[in-house]
Amino acid sequence: MENVKLFLQFAKGSVLTVVRGNVTYYAWLGLLLLVIAAGLVAYGNQAAHGLITSNMRDQVSWGFYIGNFAFLVGVAAAAVVLVVPAYVYNWGPLREVVLFGELLSVAAIVMCMLFVTVDVGRPEFIWHLMPVAGTPNFPHSLLTWDILVLNGYFAINWFIVTYILFMAFTGRKYNPNLVMPIIFLSIPFAIGIHTVTAFLFMGVKSRPFWHTAILAPRFIASAFCSGPALLFLIFLTVRRFGRLTIPDAALYKIGELLAYAMAVNLFFLGTEVFTEFYSQTSHTAHSRYQWFGSHGVTGIAVYTWLAFTCNVTALVIFMVPILRQSMPLLAAGCVFAFSGVFIEKGMGLLLPGQTPDMLGEVYAYGPSLNEVLVGAGIWAIGALLFTLMVKVASAITRGEFRYSPTPDHRAPARGF
Repeated sequence: MENVKLFLQFAKGSVLTVVRGNVTYYAWLGLLLLVIAAGLVAYGNQAAHGLITSNMRDQVSWGFYIGNFAFLVGVAAAAVVLVVPAYVYNWGPLREVVLFGELLSVAAIVMCMLFVTVDVGRPEFIWHLMPVAGTPNFPHSLLTWDILVLNGYFAINWFIVTYILFMAFTGRKYNPNLVMPIIFLSIPFAIGIHTVTAFLFMGVKSRPFWHTAILAPRFIASAFCSGPALLFLIFLTVRRFGRLTIPDAALYKIGELLAYAMAVNLFFLGTEVFTEFYSQTSHTAHSRYQWFGSHGVTGIAVYTWLAFTCNVTALVIFMVPILRQSMPLLAAGCVFAFSGVFIEKGMGLLLPGQTPDMLGEVYAYGPSLNEVLVGAGIWAIGALLFTLMVKVASAITRGEFRYSPTPDHRAPARGF
């Protein structure tokens, strides 16, 4: 009963913490709420008129929404890159920041679910995939597997961050016998969410471009590039505006891990390119469209080469020690890595797999303004959720939001 009262105080104090801040904090929240409002208006338009408000058609039925979903599943798995050295090898500097990776995973999974929801023309029928309420066709349906692993991974990360923050709020040490097994369970779940997502593509029999056993390893390798790169940039921002002490050693270690991940990612890409172009089968038409365009449509080829250039540039920065040890260059490398994987794994994966279509038609797909606004609104929801969670975690880490029997010491910090 005492723990229930403490948790209610923790919840109340968390709410008070996130509603208080400085001008910069309020301006950032206001911007996110404005983008969310624009996204809601755009989604209202889509709900009223249907998916015709997007530029998806019969030829390209998976577009901007699913591209963001595939990318964000990788971002959600990013925490594992920090969990392994922090907890498995007990490397101190990363243990201080691994919690923020878990927070990012929670926000990314929420965005994943929202992107799937807006991509479904009739989202009110999603309940058919739920156990008991619907007919999920388990274990044959890959969509059911995707729902299970996504929700399972979300529950694991949500429990970890809530429990650890609550124990820090009360001033007690968390129970490692309870937390460590769940943390280790998050590792196969992180691999699983991306593997099942890859299987969703590989299981579409009419799309030979996705029929490759290396697609799942490519998904995981690229996830270990984009997620840590985003975390690095977030750590720099939190260290600057959140008044937290994040050691340089942790940031440099992320750069070192990115060197290995990007090298593996580009190696897998090279094996795919060799297989497609050396064999010169009829399926090579999709790769030719990806890299060189087809029938005068070259838009995706421009982005493919841009993504490749970004990834190679990032690899050079990560691999050369003198470059990696420069914080500005390391930050630039993370921007290149994040951008390159976003292009490669988003539209760069979807469009070549559907173009040319089964009848040989080349449809030049590009997201409509309505799609972009809905997508921006979802990204803003994720950023808002992550900001609020970091606000609470930062206050607890700095010791400004802790339980005390003295009422004067219960008030949360006002600064960000």
